[in-house]
This record gives sequence, C-alpha cells and structure tokens, in this order.
Amino acid sequence: MSINPAPTVYLQLRSRVPITQGRIVTLGHVARILSDPQWEAPLRNLELVQPHTWDGNLLLIDLMQIIPKVQELIPGVIIEPIGQHHVLVEVMEKPRKPSMLLFLLVWLLLFFGSALTIMNFHADVNMQEVQIRTVEMLTGKRDEHPYLFQTAYSFGIGFGMVVFFNHLFKKKWNEEPTPLEVEMYLYQENIDQYVVAQEYKRMKASQNPGDKP
Repeated sequence: MSINPAPTVYLQLRSRVPITQGRIVTLGHVARILSDPQWEAPLRNLELVQPHTWDGNLLLIDLMQIIPKVQELIPGVIIEPIGQHHVLVEVMEKPRKPSMLLFLLVWLLLFFGSALTIMNFHADVNMQEVQIRTVEMLTGKRDEHPYLFQTAYSFGIGFGMVVFFNHLFKKKWNEEPTPLEVEMYLYQENIDQYVVAQEYKRMKASQNPGDKP
C-alpha cells in the first residue's frame, strides 16, 4: 500500500500590493505560488481577508495568518516560505480621470518655484559679476551684458539637468534609475518599514491588552 507524500507549497510574498477598494484579498494577490498543478488555482483563489473601512488604506498580512488558511485548504501540506514573511496591501480607490487644471497648476508651481530658486542662488553668489569677469578673461574686453555667454550658460543648465536626471518627459537615455527614482524608492522603503513595525506593534497590543507600552 503506497502512501501519497504530503504536498509542498512554496510561497514568496510580495513586498507591497495595490488592490481596489471593496475587493477580497486572495493568496494570488499577495504571493507567488509554486505547487502541484492541481492546487495552483485553489491556492490563487484562497480568500485571506476582506478589507474594511476601519482598516485604513494599508493592511499588513503576515505569513502566520496565511499558513492556517492554506492548511485548512490542503490538510497535511508542507509550506516552504521564500523571502520576507509579510506583505503590505494598499487599498486604493477606483482610479479617477486626471484633472488637467490640477496638472497645469502643479506644473506652473514647479516651474516658477525652480526658476526663483535658481535666480536666488545666482543672486547670492553674484553670478552676474562672475560671468562678466569670465567673459573679460576670455575676450580681453569687459561687457556688462554678456548675453551670448548667459544664453549658452542657461542652455547648459537645462542640458545638465536632463543628463543628471536621465529623463526627458517619458524618455530615458539608459536603463539606470534616476536620482529622483532612487530617492523615491528609499523613501517608500522607509515608509513600508515604519508601517510594518507599527502594525506589528498594534497586533501585539491587541493580543495582549493588559501589557503597557
């Protein structure tokens, strides 16, 4: 008499998952799954949690919440987790059509704000006198209004910004991330770590209501 070996399920939780408000979070949303073909569809559709309004827009799902549900679906299953043991679910409202008025307002604010920043910096370091002195050193004549040099300098600033940020509208010169993308990634990582720490702290407090912080 042969005994069927216990099925093995490999789970790799994602770090952050967006989901539309009102949808039920399933295992297929939050994890990559590797198992016997007969169990792949039931595992992907395995319901984990129904987000509620009081949960906020960020919901932490821990591996310890997933394991009992998988064991209930597949008795005797062997679960092999890969990578991190938690995932953040971001509950998002249905996407709305972007507002052109708001886009123009933000664009104008950034444009004039950056222009004023550059002009104030130039005023602080007396850039005009530096440019006049530079032209005098190159040509031997003093020109109080070196428009040609200033025009080339202005285009140079714009070109340097494009090269530094590796981005012009939707076009990138290579596959390297831009400094802004790196900073946004690090900022998002710090936010996620903070949220995870706070969620674990809240979960611990709810399990031990008598403990003092």
